Order: sequence, then structure tokens, then C-alpha cells
Amino acid sequence: MSEAMNITLSTQPADARWGEKASFSIGNDGITLHLNGKEDLILIQRAARKIDGQGFKRVRLAGEGWDLEKSWAFWMGYRGPKGERKVEWAELDEASQRELESRLKIIDWVRDTINLPAEDLGPSQLTQRSVDLLNDVGGEQISYRIIRGEDLREQGYTGIHTVGRGSERSSALLTLDYNPTGDENAPVYACLVGKGITFDSGGYSIKPSAFMDSMKSDMGGAALATGALAFAITRGLKRRVKLFLCCADNMISGNAMRLGDIISYRNGKRVEVMNTDAEGRLVLADGLIDACREKPALIVDCATLTGAAKTALGNDYHALLSFDDALVERLMASARAENEAFWRLPLAEMHRSQLPSNFADMSNTGNAACPAGASTAAGFLSHFVEEYQQGWLHIDCSATYRKSAVDLWAAGATGIGVRTLANLLTAE
Repeated sequence: MSEAMNITLSTQPADARWGEKASFSIGNDGITLHLNGKEDLILIQRAARKIDGQGFKRVRLAGEGWDLEKSWAFWMGYRGPKGERKVEWAELDEASQRELESRLKIIDWVRDTINLPAEDLGPSQLTQRSVDLLNDVGGEQISYRIIRGEDLREQGYTGIHTVGRGSERSSALLTLDYNPTGDENAPVYACLVGKGITFDSGGYSIKPSAFMDSMKSDMGGAALATGALAFAITRGLKRRVKLFLCCADNMISGNAMRLGDIISYRNGKRVEVMNTDAEGRLVLADGLIDACREKPALIVDCATLTGAAKTALGNDYHALLSFDDALVERLMASARAENEAFWRLPLAEMHRSQLPSNFADMSNTGNAACPAGASTAAGFLSHFVEEYQQGWLHIDCSATYRKSAVDLWAAGATGIGVRTLANLLTAE
């Protein structure tokens, strides 16, 4: 095995031969990253991506200055979806070392899970994989149930069943309870609801190939919600939290849902399917109905829900939508504390009525007169949240996945949002 390449930090600029604004230089002792005190974490992440691109697969973080956040910034840029990389970490204090190990375990789990091909990760595999992670960190404080296939229809989970009925792989709903109190009557502080579409063809509103090749990542919301709960547990979460993962394949077959079909939900809402590619909101509706029955102080749903959010924000920010200004500020404060990027998009009462249907209470998508797709999607979800004006956050996970590498990230999943949501759950 080749010897590890030393990576050191310096506050001095690189030698002029490397260029006026060079972020790193290479010498006999290894690679030096040249920090400027302005955006050092971004500089480190960008340099790590370049180091990986140059084929250095074994490195040692050496010398002074490698604290927790700088070490993590390096890993975010250095890590890639294929091939093995080895890092010899700089010495950290005990608390920072535990935190780093938790991030490596859980956020890497999120990235690895999202990157899996759909062939290897169907609805049942996603629910079981999530249970395995949470059992590992939560132990006896975890209980769960999984409802699959025709049992979903029989128990009234019409959205999940309808979306997934075109696939040969059974849909699944995971309901998981993390209860550290030991009291079965303890109140539920928060409910997390995740969209787990393990492959999205678009159904009969089929996607072009250029938009379908990354749709193995359409379960990114479920992975984010699972990872956030797991990470919050490692940070000492003391409050009861329930997780709902709404998992299905959206495929085409003789049994697949059709345009014009009407779905009747347990809360009395009837929805006309006007676009089978707007399926994520149809499965989330079932999870939100269950979440509301727990009467929690906080409901957060996570979903790779709309192309509109990605058009607005690119892959750099998760979109945040809510009627609750105070709760938005809490989430944004958590994001700032964790160095993660979120951006609020508009959500108003008018968006709840921009889903016209001639045959049902509403349709699952707005029309050409209502082009604010991320906002109307959130407006749709609000119809399944009893107290939607308070205590509810919708995260449209536009920063989940990158189809190709950029200067900060390798291709594939990013893991953005896990730390922010865990911070929100554990904040006093």
C-alpha cells in the first residue's frame, strides 16, 4: 500500500509559481492548503475535490489547525461515489472525535443509500435499511411496524398504494417510534415524514431519459429524515420522535395509476391525478395524515418533490416552505449553526387554492395559470396537515443529489440537511 499523502494547513499564500490565488501547493512534504480566513471551509472542500481528482486515495491530515469543521469540510469534498479512500485524521478532542465518527457513520449512510441503484433498493429494502440504522443507534428505544402491498390499500393508505401499484415491487410504509422516555404514553415531540420513491419513471406522464437517469435518488427525502433522526440520537436526543417513510416505485404497467384517476384519502380529501409525475405529494399525504394524529409540536416532511425548487435554487440549497415564520427562523438558525444551505420559498394561502379539479376537491398539480410549482406542491401538502399554519415545515430537497461532479462535490448524493434537521430536533 502506498504511503499516505500529508495534507497540511497554512495561513500563508502559496508561492507565486502556483498562481496568485492558488488554494493549494505541492512540495516534498506533501500538499499544503492555503487558507485566507474568509471562506476557509469552502476552500478546503474545493481543494479536497481537486486532490481526489488527482488520484490521491490515501491522505493524512497533518500539522496544526485541523479542527472538527475543517476535517469534515475536507471529507465532504474528498469523498466520491466509487473507489476506496483512506484518511488518517488529525487528533481531535474527545467530543469532536465522537461527533466526527457520528457524521462519518450516518451522513455517509445517507449518501451511500441515495447512491444505490434502484435495482438494489426497492421500497422494502429502503424501509429495512432505515430500521437497521436506527436500531443500531437507538437500540431498545426503537419500535416500528412496516405495512406492505395490499395491506396498504386495506388499511386506507390509498396514496402510497395507488402510486406504487404499477410496480412489481410492493410499496411500503414504515412507522418508527423513537421513545427514550420509556413511557408509552409520553407525548410525541416531532414527526418526520419522508418521501421514499425508490425509482420515479414519471408513470404515464413519463420523464425524458435525461431527467430519469437520476431518479434512483427520488427517495432522498426518506434518507434525509432517517439520517437526521439517527444523528439526533447520537447527539443525545431526549424527546420522543416518530418517523414515517412513504415508499413506492412509480412505474408504468397495465395496473399503474392513470391521469383522471381519483384518490380518496382518510381525511376526506379527494384528489384527481392530473400528472402521474407529481406522485411524491400523493404518498406524503398518507404520512402527514398519520403524523397529525400524533398531535406533535413539530411536523417536518422531507421530499425531492419538485423540479421547480431545483430550478429556483440549483443543487446548492434545500428549499424551505412554511406558514410558520418563527419555526422557519428556528430551522434557519440550525442551518447556520451547521454550515448548511437552506433558502425559504414563498408559501401563502393562495397556493392552497391553485390546484383546480372539475371532479374532485383538488388535483395533484397546478395548471399553466399557476406556475409556482414548489409553492403549489407545498400548498397541496398543507391540505393534509390539520394545523398547517403552525408547527409544520416542508423541505423540498433540491440539494440532495448531483448528476455530475462540480468543484465542491463529487457526483451523487451530498448528505446536506442531516445536521440541520438534527440540530432542530435537539435544540432547547
